[in-house]
Amino acid sequence: MTAELLAAYGGLFVAAFLAATLIPASSEAVLVGLLLAGTGSPWWLTLAATLGNTLGGLFNWGCGRFLAHYRDAKWFPVPERKIARASRWFERFGLPSLLFAWVPVVGDALTVIAGLLGVRVVPFLLLVGTGKGLRYGFVTLTTLGLAGASG
Repeated sequence: MTAELLAAYGGLFVAAFLAATLIPASSEAVLVGLLLAGTGSPWWLTLAATLGNTLGGLFNWGCGRFLAHYRDAKWFPVPERKIARASRWFERFGLPSLLFAWVPVVGDALTVIAGLLGVRVVPFLLLVGTGKGLRYGFVTLTTLGLAGASG
């Protein structure tokens, strides 16, 4: 593998990781750009984006999990009423709601709340990773389909 390919996969991974956190980033634009430029394998690009974005979600989960220990502190950033509301929402929709952790802005909060509520890491990773993988797979297939249709 060339240094150029490693940089492309690594850069996409980092962009996807950051996009899953509260830091604004557009991993889809990076993925589409690399696909249209013909840089790397579409399969490996999709995998790099999925792994980066899933691990970014895991970072959020970890932040929620860590902050859960301080939820009764006066300085805690999430009021108890919001935690209670998120708990009710999770009870209503359940773990499958984590399949939608890819949704911009909402998904970031969803992964933090999952950590706050003590969602176990294995189901979290399976659901979040599946949702994010399907999203990046859709972006890849759509981009390649549109590029093939226009060329």
